[in-house]
Amino acid sequence: MKQLFWLNDEAWEKVEPLLPSGGRGAPRADDRRIISGILHMLHAGGRWRDWPANHYGPYATVCNRYARWRKQGIWPRIHDAVAPAVAGRGAKAAHH
Repeated sequence: MKQLFWLNDEAWEKVEPLLPSGGRGAPRADDRRIISGILHMLHAGGRWRDWPANHYGPYATVCNRYARWRKQGIWPRIHDAVAPAVAGRGAKAAHH
């Protein structure tokens, strides 16, 4: 598997304001972890089911969040905010 990603602080500061606020119900999974996982999958390719769940969480959680954010128009804004940083190493090797 290719190197894991984790958003650095600079990239996260650009993304965090774009995210919807938490709603009712169970606490949300960590957004930074989820976004790092989505970026990993988009970069590395492969199947969601085969990804490093011990690092990014259950694939279903990440896949569902990605699909929801795409449908709501949130993911394109996230992607646009981090694309230059990720291309310039805004994502770093994960040490978590």
